Amino acid sequence: MKILVLNCGSSSLKYQLFNMETEEVIASGKYERIGEDEAFITHKVNGQKIEIKNAVYNHSEAIDFTLKQLINPEYKVIDSLDEINAIGHRLVHGGEKISESVVIDENVENVLKEYTDLAPLHNPACILGIEACREVMPGKPMVGVFDTAFHQTMPKDKFIYPIAYEYYKKYGVRKYGFHGTSHMYVSQRLAEIENKPIEDMKIVTCHLGQGASVCAINGGKSIDTSMGLTPLGGLPMVTRSGDLDPSVITYIMKKENLTPSQMEDILNKKSGLSGMSDMEPDFRVIENKSNDGDESAKLAVENFNYAIASYVAKYAVAMNGVDYIIFTGGIGENQVNIRKGICEKLAFMGVDLDIENNKTRGEEIVISKPDSKIKVYVIPTNEELMIAKETLRLIK
Repeated sequence: MKILVLNCGSSSLKYQLFNMETEEVIASGKYERIGEDEAFITHKVNGQKIEIKNAVYNHSEAIDFTLKQLINPEYKVIDSLDEINAIGHRLVHGGEKISESVVIDENVENVLKEYTDLAPLHNPACILGIEACREVMPGKPMVGVFDTAFHQTMPKDKFIYPIAYEYYKKYGVRKYGFHGTSHMYVSQRLAEIENKPIEDMKIVTCHLGQGASVCAINGGKSIDTSMGLTPLGGLPMVTRSGDLDPSVITYIMKKENLTPSQMEDILNKKSGLSGMSDMEPDFRVIENKSNDGDESAKLAVENFNYAIASYVAKYAVAMNGVDYIIFTGGIGENQVNIRKGICEKLAFMGVDLDIENNKTRGEEIVISKPDSKIKVYVIPTNEELMIAKETLRLIK
């Protein structure tokens, strides 16, 4: 059984082909700059990385060229596209209408279109990917795994906003949460590692990357998470502001005479750690500058660490305790000093960091001492494998 997993961005396409009998990735890669003459694909197979410049101007052309690499005689991994049994799509915003992974049909596509206003960068790209697959591989079953679906178990008192209730009824204004596939994967993986039923575990997962969110998982279910109506809410991120006093936004808009679109652009692309430090939007650069003593970078990193530790403490209240903390995502898996800074702020809760173990990057490992009251893990996320598993489950 072979499952192709696709993650369509506005101008990119990430893909992995899985052999589900072994859960092995037999090919993967990324198509970048779709829509430009300079478009190129980086294709990985058998430990080899092949970069090919090939101009494509839409997702259909990109998917078509990508599939040809899977059967390219020079480095093919399958003899025919007929060997691909199904396609799993990473989808972003399904609102309240989709609460689990689904077989993609017209209704699912309509939901994506309905929530485009809340995910303007992501949902249109998801639709393009679905349409492109239908054109290039007609008849293949497709499954959608939504970032928001995992969080649909949040109780109403956790997802409702303290504004006039009519905005929830009229427009669905509420907390939805994102990164659900990642939070679900690492929490389930933790239960496997610990060999315990997830129903008995209180877990806080910290997905820290270009986008970042924290999630409270009680008994395997999301009961609260930091991102909100859109992926802009919650933690300060590399370029996104995270939570603000709402008056900050209206005040700046009035002073600068900004439109809503201009303000959204500032909050999404020119804020966060990059905005605070006035540095390029690369977390590694900002952290390195912080370690070198740059005051603005130190301020940004401290703000980031404080926000994450605060959410962990908040979720101890939500679950009446925490048994495990998981770090995942590019920053969570690799930035040693960030994990250290966060854990030090949680010492009052009984978190006791093992400094030597914490030096490990990108591997599954316990980074707390044996007598730590809360066990702290690093678990690399694997959203694509989670999507492949969900796709296999549904097509069966």
